Amino acid sequence: MFPISDENAEPGLPVVTIGLIALCVAVFLWQITLSDAEAEQAARLYGMVPANVFGLAIGGQPAAIPAWATIFTSMFMHGGLAHIGGNMLYLWIFGDNVEHAMGRARFLLFYLLAGTIAALAQALQVPSSDVPMIGASGAISGVLGAYLLLHPFARIRVLIMPLPFFIRIVNIPAVAVLGFWFLIQFLSGMASPADQGGVAFWAHIGGFVAGVVLVPFFKRRGVSLLQQERSRVFDARREDERGHDRQGGWRRGPWDR
Repeated sequence: MFPISDENAEPGLPVVTIGLIALCVAVFLWQITLSDAEAEQAARLYGMVPANVFGLAIGGQPAAIPAWATIFTSMFMHGGLAHIGGNMLYLWIFGDNVEHAMGRARFLLFYLLAGTIAALAQALQVPSSDVPMIGASGAISGVLGAYLLLHPFARIRVLIMPLPFFIRIVNIPAVAVLGFWFLIQFLSGMASPADQGGVAFWAHIGGFVAGVVLVPFFKRRGVSLLQQERSRVFDARREDERGHDRQGGWRRGPWDR
């Protein structure tokens, strides 16, 4: 079950969301110009190493910037094309609605704060680990948590493959898509050793919970939580069932702004 878009468009340009995507892509383009040894060194210099952050590193650890700053630089690095591709797709689908609900400045602060909480949630599982953590998925998990609380009934277009070589695109409410996603992260986090690298499931869990908790404090005044869906497709279907207005034309839908 793979989300590909939503039917919950917001007016205006999501400047911060686009900027975050552009910055991640720019950093990734730099990463792929590096040799394997240089890429590993860059991950150690700018990725978040729990032992460095908590002052538990043994021996000479590289330090291009303060350890606390790597919490932020790590959010813009990725480990491969699939890694950045999946993260940026999720940010593009869900980021615009959360940015619109908060405003640009507060959304940027929310994104960085959720990413920080996510990174620390993972690091606290193995505080003495010297394995660097990179990726925007912790911060993006915060965006998913915020989206769930803002638009639980929004329709998400999901690519599913119930049988081999049989692909379908269906519309599923966000509460089902994101609830299922969180369940998978939680079960995977419980089953996977946190000290062996790989997917940072606890960063996903921590970021998502942070997003749910923080969104009431970051949303703009007048923006409601638990909003009803505003899908054009489904609104048009309702109008067809009710018929025309008294002037003989279609009633205005919520997308006519």
